[in-house]
Amino acid sequence: MTSKQRAYLKGLAMNIDTILHIGKSSVTPEFCDSVREAIDARELIKLNVLKNCLDDPKEIANVLAERTGSEVVQVIGRKIVLYKPSKDNPKIILN
Repeated sequence: MTSKQRAYLKGLAMNIDTILHIGKSSVTPEFCDSVREAIDARELIKLNVLKNCLDDPKEIANVLAERTGSEVVQVIGRKIVLYKPSKDNPKIILN
């Protein structure tokens, strides 16, 4: 992913709501499944790492990206943005 594509996705992510929250149990297989379902439906998702989660948000983002086949767009504070293009019906077109 180029820096221009990443910047475009960051701009889109500013306008979307956080749909998943990572809590005390951190990254479980069930949570990875729900992230995979959400990213397949939306392509671009925003997650929030709650304060009771002791893991580093950057590490969580990398683990989730690896397990879901997505890419980390950005990690700011406790917010994570992930992107995975849809194979069937892409909604976001990257140049």
